[in-house]
Amino acid sequence: MTERTMKAMAYASYGGVEVLELHELPVPKVGPGMVRIGIKAAAVNPVDYKIMAGYLDPVMDVDFPAVPGWDVAGIVEAVGFDTPEFRIGDEVHAYGRRDTVGIGSWAEYISLPASMVAHKPEELTWEEAAGLPLTGMTALRTLDALDISAGQVLLIHNGSGGVGQAAIQIARAAGVRVLATASETNHEFLSSLGAEPLVYGEGLIERVRVLAPDGVDAVADFHGEALEDTLAVLKKNGKHASIADGSVAEAGGQYIWVRPDAKVLERLDVMVKEGTLSVKVVSTRPMQEAAAAVTDSMAGHAGGKIVLTSFTD
Repeated sequence: MTERTMKAMAYASYGGVEVLELHELPVPKVGPGMVRIGIKAAAVNPVDYKIMAGYLDPVMDVDFPAVPGWDVAGIVEAVGFDTPEFRIGDEVHAYGRRDTVGIGSWAEYISLPASMVAHKPEELTWEEAAGLPLTGMTALRTLDALDISAGQVLLIHNGSGGVGQAAIQIARAAGVRVLATASETNHEFLSSLGAEPLVYGEGLIERVRVLAPDGVDAVADFHGEALEDTLAVLKKNGKHASIADGSVAEAGGQYIWVRPDAKVLERLDVMVKEGTLSVKVVSTRPMQEAAAAVTDSMAGHAGGKIVLTSFTD
């Protein structure tokens, strides 16, 4: 039997964008309880180039050639034994992080456990559906950890990033007052999401105290290098968490690393259907232009999701 192959953007060794090349790889098999997805779109996230550079080598095994990408949206192409949740032709999306780095979503196909995969809301485009899982689930996990409720005040460091944008919308839908830092060019957009924007950097503590003289109830750090400011404005017994600074645990906070879980993604999908959560896609490129998309992501000022779409001929 001839083995099916697929196009994939992959790297055979650690490095920068120069190691990312077009490969012809076997189409992944479909084990029991799994689905194979024909990929329509895959998001680019900062963690992708960090893994490619080897930053996570101490904690994650890598099978070379490795295909980056944990966010995916597409159509179910095959199902494994005992997978009643899905049928061939279903439109789905997922945060598809595995225990090892191997075949990710920057390819034509990916196979994932059904427990990671959710049905795509029809309200989302393919690009938006691919852009939601990692950032949205990270935001939701952070807010769950902070256990903040209606009427309380939340400070978000880096409200203009993908995680920050999702967190603002989720918190506002729950009746939370949100203060969020960003460059002035993004203030109008953050206001449109319901946040009270603040310029980040020197003087932030004083600017927060003007808006919240008694301090804030919780802080979500989506940037890093913000612990001193966080502790200065946090109320006594307030909670804080970070996705970018592991040292927060030593200061009574929680370091967040999101887990793949379709049930969490489905909570976000409900918000999408209700109209309280949206995804801002700022640029798209065909899959073979992944290196350029990574370069854009590394610049750090996207202001929304960068998404790869299907390979073009």
